[in-house]
Amino acid sequence: MKKTFTINISGTLFHIEEDAYEKLQGYFLKLKNHFGNEAEGKEIITDIEGRVAELFIEKTKGDNKIITLEMIEEVISVMGTPEDFMEQDADESYVGTPTKRKKRLYRSPDSRVLAGVCGGLGAYFKMDPVIVRIIFVLLFFANGVGLLAYLILWIAVPKARTTSQLLEMKGEEVTVSNIQRTIRDQVQENPVTMTGQEDQVTGEGTSQNFSAPQDYQSRKKESDASAEAGRAILRVIAVIFGAFFVITGALGLIGLISTVIIGQSVMGSWPLVWSPDIHVSGFFGHFISPEALTLGMISIALLTGLPLLAILFIGTKLIFRYKSNNSAIALGMVGVWLVALMILIFVSAGQVGNYKSQTTLTNTETIVCEPCPTLFINLGEDKYSDYYEVDWDIDKFKVVNVDGENLILGQPRFDIEPSGTDEIVMVFRKRARGKNHDDAVLNINDMVYHYQVTDSLISLDPWFLTGKESKWRDQRLDIILKLPVGKTVYLDQELEDIIYDIDNVSNTLDEDMIGKFWTMKPEGLMMLQDSVSATSVTP
Repeated sequence: MKKTFTINISGTLFHIEEDAYEKLQGYFLKLKNHFGNEAEGKEIITDIEGRVAELFIEKTKGDNKIITLEMIEEVISVMGTPEDFMEQDADESYVGTPTKRKKRLYRSPDSRVLAGVCGGLGAYFKMDPVIVRIIFVLLFFANGVGLLAYLILWIAVPKARTTSQLLEMKGEEVTVSNIQRTIRDQVQENPVTMTGQEDQVTGEGTSQNFSAPQDYQSRKKESDASAEAGRAILRVIAVIFGAFFVITGALGLIGLISTVIIGQSVMGSWPLVWSPDIHVSGFFGHFISPEALTLGMISIALLTGLPLLAILFIGTKLIFRYKSNNSAIALGMVGVWLVALMILIFVSAGQVGNYKSQTTLTNTETIVCEPCPTLFINLGEDKYSDYYEVDWDIDKFKVVNVDGENLILGQPRFDIEPSGTDEIVMVFRKRARGKNHDDAVLNINDMVYHYQVTDSLISLDPWFLTGKESKWRDQRLDIILKLPVGKTVYLDQELEDIIYDIDNVSNTLDEDMIGKFWTMKPEGLMMLQDSVSATSVTP
């Protein structure tokens, strides 16, 4: 049985066989000797160790818990051997053995304005981060979804903290040469002090100090001055954006909180524009239950308020730069926002379910009128005309307040058809929706409609009621007058609002049929040639 050691690579403990340990130790020593005289050598070695640790973690999953010599050779093949790398260092063409490594999404620390989300997306999709930022801004001002998406990505996507992760973010192989190139690029863009840093090869008990060259220190001072000026400009920009976010978020929250605080009184006392006697709560109460209305309003308040609170929070962070657990705060806000969204969807789905089933019931009544060669049809008195000040309706429905009680009025539709018999028949076809058939039948039975027959005069009420306890469920009423052949009918001009596509021989439009006499012929309704058009015609 081979002797094993316990080693620490990048903060992770591994069990390794003796021959594998010697191979790995030699590999790290050669890398150290190659990069030891470079200013960025310490960081290169650290990132290589981190990548080696990642590969060891992948290879020791399952039953294989001990690192073997074969594993070491595979890792070196992936990363690149120091000898080959040093031979080809002049043209930097060596990249090691290619591995199938998928591109990963990270937040970019190098091109970040706030959290690096746009920079990470730009690297992942090979786009300019500026374009990604413009897209987020447009989405934010379009419907607010840009901010929510940014917060979710801020929480869900990790930050690229190592050179290996930066390479993965760009879809590049994590090899010694790529790590070296990336770190050199970073040092050129943003030099950091390397003087006095110590490098210790894992598994080796010795250390070696190295200092950055003098020309590097000179370039660093110039770079520091430029970086400081750039940071000052960015600071001013951040404060401007922060002030904008604070003002926007604060004003939005003040308006929302004011609405919530006085919401109950508003819902109960604010009149509708089209009918001052009807209050908001009473109006919506005809369509949804009070419980569903309350849950819906709370959900909408949260869905609106949380993004505003997030905007305010981001604004204060940009201005005052205080420390906070951003991930926990964002995760909590997104969690509550998603719960509110699910509640709103649940409530909405429940209300939509109230219209799932549609049922129609028909009632037939015989009109006794002897002798009456001519029937006169008019519209009865509108008992509710004094209760709606503005002619407001939605699909032939009105909501009125009568003696403190809100009522839903529906306008019937009137049609004339041949009866096929010698009798005059009135057909009342009622239709409504409900959660199921029985619920729809209950809504139909709650409908109230009146008409009056006096000798040869039929007076139709201009409205039907949906029922005092019933909610609006798309109730409809069709009134069909069935006439025998030879019977004449006079259509009063007041019927214009309720007549609906009455078939006639001459294809006369509904509005042109009123104020005239019509006789039922075998081929259909026919206007009398000597028909008069006057409002004074009475039976």
